[in-house]
Amino acid sequence: MNPVVELDHPLAAHLLAELRHRDTAPDRFRDVSWILTTLLVLEATRELQTRPQIIMTPLEDTECEVLAEGLAAVPVLRAGLGMLEPIVKLYSDVKVGYIGLERNHDTAVAHSYYCKLPDLTGRFTLCLDPMLATGGSASQAISLIKAHGGERITMVSVVAAPQGVQKLRNDHPDVSIVTASLDRDLNDKKYILPGLGDYGDRLYGTF
Repeated sequence: MNPVVELDHPLAAHLLAELRHRDTAPDRFRDVSWILTTLLVLEATRELQTRPQIIMTPLEDTECEVLAEGLAAVPVLRAGLGMLEPIVKLYSDVKVGYIGLERNHDTAVAHSYYCKLPDLTGRFTLCLDPMLATGGSASQAISLIKAHGGERITMVSVVAAPQGVQKLRNDHPDVSIVTASLDRDLNDKKYILPGLGDYGDRLYGTF
């Protein structure tokens, strides 16, 4: 069964509180999302494989550890875009793909409108979607990632509902989940409680 890791760090808790607050403005929301994503990605990539490499410092040669496998990031549009830039800054050689899934606000069912993925064979792949609610969109995205060669996959979300976690456990038991918070439930419109509202709207000020 896939492990579910809830980030346990006082700074992460403080940042999440800012994201939850209804009065956090879009520019600050984007900044906090950037920082919190960095913390989540550091946790999500803890198991990346490394190899030794001799490098030359200004004083002498020394043996260091460098990545022995490639990294890929696949944001689920549009909210997942807010989690991409920190990863590109952390590792500039990351391969990036994009999956567009739009949720019907009445049925909460997502349909795919865009998919552009590189060959993910042999790469540790992060699927980025800040809100793991019902898990339907995440499950669809992971299926697409697997169809393009993805094998070692981790789902990275800012908050996750029990229903979304269970959906991924049922559909993709080999995929790990890293989140800043395992929230309580979903409301009748399938929004996460207590959650933080619509992530994309808050990220881009479209509410």
